[in-house]
Amino acid sequence: MPASKTTSVRLPPHLSRELARRARATKRGKNWVIKEALEQYLLGSANDRLRQECREQSLRVSRRENPDEKAWLEFAEQIPEWKA
Repeated sequence: MPASKTTSVRLPPHLSRELARRARATKRGKNWVIKEALEQYLLGSANDRLRQECREQSLRVSRRENPDEKAWLEFAEQIPEWKA
């Protein structure tokens, strides 16, 4: 079984020009540019869901009241040098 498969795709003229321009700019082949774009698009969507879940968890934790923080803030109010 081959390590990779060949496929074809039809591109509108503006995308074909941009693909050629990007390949020249990166000194890579068009195949490499297409493969990188597909990896970012297809695999990035799974990472996007993970990033979103991490963000939601972080926001939940940050909303919790921390008793130590409250004590430090009260203590800081008593020390004039600590005021901004």
